[in-house]
Amino acid sequence: MLNRLTISDAYRAQQQDLHRNPDYGVASLAYASTVKALMEQFGTKSVSDYGAGKCNLRRGLHELGKTDFEYFPYDPAFPNYGEPKPADLVCCIDVLEHIETEFLDAVLLDLKDITRDLGFFSVHTGRAAKHLPDGRNAHLIQRSSSWWLPKFCQHFEIAHLQGSQGGFWVLAEPRSRA
Repeated sequence: MLNRLTISDAYRAQQQDLHRNPDYGVASLAYASTVKALMEQFGTKSVSDYGAGKCNLRRGLHELGKTDFEYFPYDPAFPNYGEPKPADLVCCIDVLEHIETEFLDAVLLDLKDITRDLGFFSVHTGRAAKHLPDGRNAHLIQRSSSWWLPKFCQHFEIAHLQGSQGGFWVLAEPRSRA
């Protein structure tokens, strides 16, 4: 389980550099109210924030008055967070399009392994406004929802699909681990 390679060392360094920008990694703030509503609907007691960046999801939930939950951040650009941890609700907000293509399957397996009940995964499908230090667009994977859905369906049952500004999000349940 876990401890699989999900990022190259060179790309981790570029992500660490990008995270020095206070405007990088803020998308989770826009989804905080949706995550809060899901937590209340499903009685969520723990949240794993996969690709947490600067922990803006926790900040957004706290600003909305939602504080009665355990929060487990994970981000390879922030090694002090430690490894991904299982939770009732796993959030991966505007992260997957940033994954190096050769590591996407490993990341999706990580998500499945830590999702106890539900996953909330948002994906931006177009170009990012920001660029990596090496000049590439920050969204390494710019593909439609029809490309993404079969990848999710290898590991999850899709309970809900919703279009969003520039992409989509899914509410997903892990497939049987048997």
